[in-house]
Amino acid sequence: MACVLEAPLRMSVLSEVTASSRHYVDRLFDLDPQKVLQGVMCSSKPLIFHILFYSSDFLKCALTAFRKVSVHVRDMKNAVIGNNKQKANLIVLGAVPRLLYLLQQETSSTELRTECAVVLGSLAMGTENNVKSLLDCHIIPALLQGLLSPDLKFIEACLRCLRTIFISPVTPEDLLYTDATVISHLMALLSRSRYTQEYICQIFSHCCKLQRWHSCGFKSLPQPLLCANGPDHQTILFNHGAVQNIAHLLVSTSYKVRMQALKCFSVLAFENPQVSMTLVNVSVDGELLPQIFVKMLQRDKPIEMQLTSAKCLTSMCRAGAIRTDDSCIVLKTLPCLVRMCSKERLLEERVEGAETLAYLIETDVELQRIASITDHLIVMLADYFKYPSSVSAITDIKRLDHDLKHAHELRQAAFKLYASLGANDEDIRKKIIETENMMDRIVNGLSESSIKVRLAAVRCLHSLSRSVQQLRTSFQDHAVWKPLMKVLQNAPNEILVVASSTLCNLLLEFSPSKEPILESGAIELLCSLTQSENLALRVNGIWALMNMAFQAEQKIKSDILRGLSTEQLFQLLSDSDVNVLMKTLGLLRNLLSTRPHIDHIMSTHGKQIMQAVTLILEGEHNIEVKEQTLCILANIADGTTAKELIMTNDDILQKIKYYMSHSNAKLQLAAMFCISNLIWNEEEGSQERQDKLRDMGIVDILHKLSQSSDPNLCDKAKTALQQYLA
Repeated sequence: MACVLEAPLRMSVLSEVTASSRHYVDRLFDLDPQKVLQGVMCSSKPLIFHILFYSSDFLKCALTAFRKVSVHVRDMKNAVIGNNKQKANLIVLGAVPRLLYLLQQETSSTELRTECAVVLGSLAMGTENNVKSLLDCHIIPALLQGLLSPDLKFIEACLRCLRTIFISPVTPEDLLYTDATVISHLMALLSRSRYTQEYICQIFSHCCKLQRWHSCGFKSLPQPLLCANGPDHQTILFNHGAVQNIAHLLVSTSYKVRMQALKCFSVLAFENPQVSMTLVNVSVDGELLPQIFVKMLQRDKPIEMQLTSAKCLTSMCRAGAIRTDDSCIVLKTLPCLVRMCSKERLLEERVEGAETLAYLIETDVELQRIASITDHLIVMLADYFKYPSSVSAITDIKRLDHDLKHAHELRQAAFKLYASLGANDEDIRKKIIETENMMDRIVNGLSESSIKVRLAAVRCLHSLSRSVQQLRTSFQDHAVWKPLMKVLQNAPNEILVVASSTLCNLLLEFSPSKEPILESGAIELLCSLTQSENLALRVNGIWALMNMAFQAEQKIKSDILRGLSTEQLFQLLSDSDVNVLMKTLGLLRNLLSTRPHIDHIMSTHGKQIMQAVTLILEGEHNIEVKEQTLCILANIADGTTAKELIMTNDDILQKIKYYMSHSNAKLQLAAMFCISNLIWNEEEGSQERQDKLRDMGIVDILHKLSQSSDPNLCDKAKTALQQYLA
């Protein structure tokens, strides 16, 4: 929406007004300022703003009259308070550009500029479309410029309006960081009044975003955005002294100031070790911040304060600034968050409590165990799926309507917390699955319309799929592979990553789901994932194929090789990510198992596989990669006909010899397996192979290794030498 300052047309104005207010409009266009003033003072309709569009001489005359009564913009302010329709009318009729013009004019009185900021703030409290219109008119630079005024009331009005705009989800946070001097000036304004403190902290907390995503782990808190230019928002605020400037506000006499400062720290510390390590050592009035946060956790404090304090301590704990076994975590933070999950709490409190608790315990086994036995948490979470019940205690119709629209957030939070609880402990997983209708709820969650609920349900399923017992029982009883395969057919990448990771577990050798998954066309799906640009999907795709190939029939192995194609296999073996490379080598190792399978695969793909092995052994790879590659050679050497591909390749034989004398015992042992399989005297042609390897000096190396201090190397070398003596 272009913000060109134009005089409004009388006909367009009249078309927007009701018949009962047209006489006020006529007065607004009268050339007599006194009549205009009378029209302004007598009307509380939204069209009172039309006086703002007259010539400068007319405005000076009108404003002289306004100074005497000081009601012109105030009437407009009163007209729009709590009335979104009136606000929309004002915006459509072009009030915003004129208000911004008056706000920026030095000739405007401070009182007028302040009232303009107040009206603009009121307009911003309307719909998201209102905020978009204000942003299109470049309201933020105008308000930031207003902060340079010496008048405190005007500054507070500008900050209040900025606060309202920045808390809107349609406002890009980066708009606060376009001018490097803005943050410094806001820090300086913190000392002006309790209102500047409240508004600035609120602005910071809504404009402090970062982007960190875990490949396959559970993320319990919302994923934020990244600052487009340069450091992320946390770093910018931290470097401008946010911790030092805001810390003392935690002991302010104003509850609103304390609360906004607390919220600011909760976002500053999230996944930020630098901020967290700083916070843990900051003191206010002789008391360390963690101690202040703990005091704010007490039951007699407002729920909002308890929750936000728990979030601060949770972030500091996850960042390593506070130990997981610290009493402030085990005895204060964790119990507080469990209390927030109680059905006595409001919906949003239960959601935030469960999500924060899920984040706190996500990676710590002991915290998971403590949480699972605190206040019957596992059973308590089951109520999240029953809300609101037919006998709900909610009597407020508006609250009930709100909760019905947001009940899916409870299910999402419950799935997240169940996922964290069951991440490691088998007994906890068993308790979760035995909870009333749990598997049915997960299956239903996989098909919900909300992407966030589907993602949380998949994460919960992934956590529970780590249980061997549950894979064999509950997962089979409820055929969870069916909805999981459906999810994998068409889903955003964030769901695909976790769903494909879950599928890896369902394809393990002991899982009853493996066979029906194979029959449902999983090979084609997984081969397509290996071509994804998303690294986590490539890893999961090849990982699942590796599990699928373990002790599989020859037909399945052939189907995998056919689905991948030689070209794609080479692409994966040259992938820059070591996880992709390791899982691809693992796949090859599983494919090349049992002699008939080894001989068959090497007869059709031997040349390409040997070429790939050579490239990896010659490349700059870590010990684990080369060890896995040598193990593949050992498998090939175990084939009946396949071993000839090694014996006729002098380059490969020299590499095996080299690694027998390597400084790393793992590589030596892997190379020894190759030699043992090649010289085993019970197999046809063993004498010729032994002679060739003796001529290469292999026997001399075996004698040296038989004296090794490493018992594994020593035993393997002696066993190999026995083949020559037999």
